Amino acid sequence: MKTIKPYLLTVAVIAFSVNLQAQQINEDLINLLIQKQVISQNDADSIRVVNAIKALQAKEKQTKYTPLTGVPLTLNGYTQVRFQSQQEEGKPDYLDIRRARLDFKGVVDEHWDYRLQLEFAGSPKILDAVISYKHRNWLKFSAGQFKIPFSAENLTSSNKTESIDRSQVVEALAARSKDVIGNQNGRDLGIQVNGSILKVKDRYIIDYAFGGFNGAGINTADNNEPKDFVARILLHPFKNVDFGGSYYNGYGKWGGPAKEQVRLRYATELSFTYAIASIKGEYILGQDGTVKKGGWFAQAGAYIYKKSVQLIARYDTFDPNTDTAKKDDSSTNYIFGVNLNFNSWAKLQVNYTYKDEEGKAVNNDLVVAQLQLGF
Repeated sequence: MKTIKPYLLTVAVIAFSVNLQAQQINEDLINLLIQKQVISQNDADSIRVVNAIKALQAKEKQTKYTPLTGVPLTLNGYTQVRFQSQQEEGKPDYLDIRRARLDFKGVVDEHWDYRLQLEFAGSPKILDAVISYKHRNWLKFSAGQFKIPFSAENLTSSNKTESIDRSQVVEALAARSKDVIGNQNGRDLGIQVNGSILKVKDRYIIDYAFGGFNGAGINTADNNEPKDFVARILLHPFKNVDFGGSYYNGYGKWGGPAKEQVRLRYATELSFTYAIASIKGEYILGQDGTVKKGGWFAQAGAYIYKKSVQLIARYDTFDPNTDTAKKDDSSTNYIFGVNLNFNSWAKLQVNYTYKDEEGKAVNNDLVVAQLQLGF
């Protein structure tokens, strides 16, 4: 029997190693190569370590499935477990499942794609159900249920926000928890046109979006004849600098008895990121019926250890009625937080909120911790 030349063994080992980068190691094959003395035990152990690292890195990426149609389908999701401790007497500490979401995305071809996102925490519901057609980077059409193009913080995914909770003004004026039409998770049913224009080198200078929406919220038919109009322009004059504004004009039904009333919103936003530090803020005004509202927030953050440990501080103020005749109704939150990013899919956030309300003093400062795990 002819012996295998040393250089052929080297080529075989190299080819085998390259193949390991593309697929999972077959343990039986490794054992066979050891038995045939093609590779040593040390080499086999090294290959196993490399493969384990590759498998771990693969988990950080989105998982793709191919349904019977042959169209690639991407599935990801995340869960947030929250603990809250409020100093106000009579309000107990508690744990809850803040969010539990699955997000399906598919690309049919270079122009068509779709998305379906489901929420299972609390009452299960559809958050996003949208079909999109992209002609070019400067022109994309979307139809279905999705986030309205208003406010940067509203458009930021809940698993990407640097503070655990969004600002008071965004919660009140961007179809969220304190909006007069109820908590719609910042979303509505409608159509939208958006895109990016004026490209300089590898960076677009302008992002735009505008659309028409029902104005009644998610998972429901419209409750009045008028449609709501939303527009947003975002400028990138310099690298790492974003500046823009949003406009919302519509009608909704609320109150008791419910009646159709105007809903207007105006927003400006600014963000700056440099190396480990970031600054961002928004100023929003709104009108619900005859009541005018407004508020703003400013936030600073910095990483103190690589991209793993981040400290943030936020000033957040909101007035639910800016009429000068009304007093003692505005509130200001001072938020201090730390974010521990264990990896790209797991993080722990801790926020302390000092609350300052006009009028009678209430001891209702809040400590919140939130653990997030996604895939």
